Amino acid sequence: MSDFRTAIWPALAAAALFGGSTPLVKLLVGEMPALLLAGLLYLGSGVGLVVIRLLRDRGWRASGLAADEWRWFGAAIVFGGLLGPVLLVFGLTRIGAGTASLMLNLEAVFTAVLAWVVFKENVDRRIVLGMLLIVAGGAVLAWPSAGSATVDGVGLLAIAAACFCWAIDNNLTRRVSGSDALFIAGTKGLTAGAVNTGLALLLGAALPAWSAAWAAMTVGFVGYGLSLVLFVMALRGLGTARTGAYFSTAPFIGAAIAILLLGEPTPAPFWLAAGLMGAGVWLHLTERHAHVHTHEPLEHTHPHIHDAHHQHEHDFDWDGKAPHSHPHRHVAITHKHPHFPDIHHRHGH
Repeated sequence: MSDFRTAIWPALAAAALFGGSTPLVKLLVGEMPALLLAGLLYLGSGVGLVVIRLLRDRGWRASGLAADEWRWFGAAIVFGGLLGPVLLVFGLTRIGAGTASLMLNLEAVFTAVLAWVVFKENVDRRIVLGMLLIVAGGAVLAWPSAGSATVDGVGLLAIAAACFCWAIDNNLTRRVSGSDALFIAGTKGLTAGAVNTGLALLLGAALPAWSAAWAAMTVGFVGYGLSLVLFVMALRGLGTARTGAYFSTAPFIGAAIAILLLGEPTPAPFWLAAGLMGAGVWLHLTERHAHVHTHEPLEHTHPHIHDAHHQHEHDFDWDGKAPHSHPHRHVAITHKHPHFPDIHHRHGH
């Protein structure tokens, strides 16, 4: 039986952590330049996750990435860790956190389009309709209206560009999602944080007050680091497009916090966009997919339990604890059950 039901919860938890971080980042925007803030957000993420991994493993442990996976991982760091955060922070300097939070729904749209068109992941009509509703909501937000003080074309474009960078990141990260999630998220955060922070300082930015730096790194650890760990775990069980769909609940959390915490105005287009996007997300969350399918022989490494897809023997002394991780081989099998395009269901239709 596929583990897609259990994978839903990490996706939703990742959405909650990331969505809640956007209004908090907005509060920090005036404290330091955009590039430096983006660097500190990811630096906090990387440092925190690396420390957790070292404590968990009682020292350094190999990443588990195959030789041909490092290029995908490196490109994911560039788009998701270096470019995306800078564009988001820049966008937040020009538009409200509530509007920016809803615009982040475009990440799910871009993620799904790339997954379907470039990486050939399966798509259902229900998901397509949901994506169209989310796009319609984004168009409502971007449409100029009289008396609107929160709509800024450059700011909206920057947020959209950040979403596209993260969509590329999501699809590339899917290629390595079977590896240690803490290593993937921690390395991405540490690398992106160090590069962006270093560039900001080289360009003349001054270090902020310790309290502001600590706040940025804490927000980054929770909203970017822990969120990314959960996102990678969800990718294993849901595939890229569906994980992005569940993750698209994040903007509503961010928008609600922006309204409550920052007291931002909510004009009629805001609520119309929220309704359209909410309907699109509902279509995603209620999708079910089942048909007869064949698993080709496959050998890989990832955390697993001995379910219907993992009926294998061990060539080492196993203590019976699960989930556990080791190289294992799948034999060919044909069956039918509800599933998403996870790491075991990347078949054609």
